[in-house]
Amino acid sequence: MNKTGLLISFEGIDGCGKSTQLGLLQDRLLSMSIPTLALREPGGTHTSEAIRSILLDKQYDISPVAEMLLFSAARAQLVNERIRPALANGMIVLLDRFYDSTTAYQGYGRQFLDINTINELNKIATGGLTPDVSFYFDLDVDAAFSRRIGEGDRMEDSGKDFFDRVRNGYLRLAKDNEQRFRTIDARQSMELIQEVVWTNFQSVWLK
Repeated sequence: MNKTGLLISFEGIDGCGKSTQLGLLQDRLLSMSIPTLALREPGGTHTSEAIRSILLDKQYDISPVAEMLLFSAARAQLVNERIRPALANGMIVLLDRFYDSTTAYQGYGRQFLDINTINELNKIATGGLTPDVSFYFDLDVDAAFSRRIGEGDRMEDSGKDFFDRVRNGYLRLAKDNEQRFRTIDARQSMELIQEVVWTNFQSVWLK
């Protein structure tokens, strides 16, 4: 069994079920007394949570560049303050979003800056840190919207065309990063998806 830290990211459009699956994997690992840390993006530190509150608040009119830089700033703080220390201590870190979200949302979704520029910014924000595996939960936009409960935040209110572009961006990322990405059909039952996640996690953890 791998005794070093592992970084696992959970990706997908809002409503795909990634946060639920992250929680299920976290519970399973903790029940086995495996040191595990679950974090969300943006967030996870005092500074990053403050940035999150700005990014998701509909009262703010944030430009695409400012939005991308704010997400990246929150990520840089999280990597420095929480993720790298946890990995150095041999923990499994489960991330509810990481830099692939910026590429999908601010790159393919907003269509304001070219993807290469965003990739370089992602490298700066993370210091070159890359997930060992990224679970991408694929779900069409209409189905994702039907799962939403309550009023949407600033990002969630970006519209169907935006989320169609985000989903297509994720599919492109999955295709371009086949070794790291595990694409999961999010239309399946929660229980079946949980077992798919567990099987794929073990394939990395037991190396």
